[in-house]
Amino acid sequence: MFLRGRPIPMFVPDAVVATYSLDAKLELPHKKLKLDWVYGYRGRDCRSNLFLLPTGEIVYFVAAVAILYNVEEQRQRHYLGHTDDIKCLTVHPDMVTVATGQVAGTSKDGKALPPQVRIWDSVSLNTLHVLGPGPFDRAVTCVGFSKSNGGGLLCAVDDSNDHVLSVWDWQKEQKLADVKCSNESVLAATFHPTEPSLLITCGKSHIHFWTLEGSSLSKRQGIFEKHEKPKYVLCVAFTENGDTVTGDSGGNLYIWGKGGNRICHAVPGAHEGGIFGLCVLRNGTILTGGGRDRRVVLWGRDYQKLQENEVRTGAKQPRGRTGRVQTALKVQGRLTPLSHQGHTEELWGLATHPSLDQFLTCGQDKQVHLWSVASHQPLWSKGVEDAARSAGFHPNGSVLVVGTVTGRWLVLDTETRDLVAIHTDGGEPISVVSFSPDGKYLALGSHDNFVYIYLVSEGGRKYSRVGKCSGHSSFITHLDWAFDSSCLVTNSGDYEILYWDPSTCRQVTSAEAVRNQEWATATCVLGFGVFGIWPEGADGTDINAVCRSHEGKLLASADDFGKVHLFSYPCCQPRAPSHTYSGHSSHVTNIAFLHDDSLLLSTGGVDTSVLQWRLV
Repeated sequence: MFLRGRPIPMFVPDAVVATYSLDAKLELPHKKLKLDWVYGYRGRDCRSNLFLLPTGEIVYFVAAVAILYNVEEQRQRHYLGHTDDIKCLTVHPDMVTVATGQVAGTSKDGKALPPQVRIWDSVSLNTLHVLGPGPFDRAVTCVGFSKSNGGGLLCAVDDSNDHVLSVWDWQKEQKLADVKCSNESVLAATFHPTEPSLLITCGKSHIHFWTLEGSSLSKRQGIFEKHEKPKYVLCVAFTENGDTVTGDSGGNLYIWGKGGNRICHAVPGAHEGGIFGLCVLRNGTILTGGGRDRRVVLWGRDYQKLQENEVRTGAKQPRGRTGRVQTALKVQGRLTPLSHQGHTEELWGLATHPSLDQFLTCGQDKQVHLWSVASHQPLWSKGVEDAARSAGFHPNGSVLVVGTVTGRWLVLDTETRDLVAIHTDGGEPISVVSFSPDGKYLALGSHDNFVYIYLVSEGGRKYSRVGKCSGHSSFITHLDWAFDSSCLVTNSGDYEILYWDPSTCRQVTSAEAVRNQEWATATCVLGFGVFGIWPEGADGTDINAVCRSHEGKLLASADDFGKVHLFSYPCCQPRAPSHTYSGHSSHVTNIAFLHDDSLLLSTGGVDTSVLQWRLV
């Protein structure tokens, strides 16, 4: 086959040669995928991202999925209408209709997909209306329904240089007005609950009060006068008498008199660090949530502090995209987390346990998590010194190896998470780690173009270096072992397929020696058994990962367009048909079947989420 005009020779097994035809058509796979669970929550760079519905479900988002999570039943439902990262969410006063706004995406052929707002029913998960594509630039970062007049209007702010604020009759999908909002970032946009023509936006060093008249929006700036002007106004809420309450990055609580643009009351230093959430309760008391001080504070109607709770976390909490912010709030008593820390930076490392319903993830945030599929919670988490890139379990399941971006690799005890051994090979990222099926060898593929081979003894507790395989002219991307552990095959960044003898680290150059080899896994993206995954005109970087099911009839791939594909295996016809699934944004970095093939797991790179798919 050819990739970027480069010929890639692949050997056809002897048993297939007589009957093989390039024109034969492959069947679609006998199974399909259904999204079963989403690990993660986007908290790093957006506000108003978590709501409680009357059904008892919490609605929030990560990647391109809006998640409805029923805590009591430990069940998730998923709205999958978006094509790329969701950035904002709001719930209609009817408490059923939801609006979500997304970033601009990229189609398979590299064309820009403009941002849009999707309005959907949280009971049926049906899409009701779509605003855009067209009027929004870069991303939709804030959305809000009107609270009076039956909630017939929706405001939205995009991420263009002018952060354009627009108001829509959403049922007619008609734009009524738009205006340049601010050349600084806008973090919230909301209608006043009782004044139908009043909107408030706030963000970097500003709060604006807008009046909607016909098709025009007129602005009054919030005036801070003698009060500290904050770097960011982070959130906004309303008291029962119509005053506006804001929380800001200086930890101040400001109250703006109804209909006015001046501060009538202030609680300076209400929190140490920013106030990221505000909620006015039915009895008129106010809850505020701080970031740095991790406190949730209850204030009386006279803005006197009534009570405060600290959100305790087990580990040192990185501030990030998947912060541990989903917290059940019982105002009296302790706070209990409903969801646990996910990853907060780019995620590549994924491995499934050889015999248990567990999987491991590790990423740029230097966090390693061992997850239980049953509880959807980490069995343990461990911080490591370097950003992690790859992972693999020993066949006996008692230890696992984590490869980092510095060339260091760690051996951890699967049960206790204790460090068993630590080694360094080269100074570049270790992109793939893999034990031989008999557990006798460990192979590590590095960005320095070498594959390092170790002899493994004492059930994975002792490692002695055999040598390094030298022959690739680009970085190692993928690696598979033969069933009998006698040979390994590697792929590199310049689309080479090379074969190696692990006992000598020598390249196997005889086609006859490898063409009939049975491979224990199929994670190499180049090879006769998998070349049908490549679409027409593909760039060699379009597919990040591939994985064969343990029973050998299915093949899954992860691509750069946010898609997971399911093929029949062997996948050795050009441009084979597949079932295609969305949920991640931009690049899906890794993919793996659970030991019994009941589930498939996929990791998102920049979206930092893990999606768990059930095979049906």
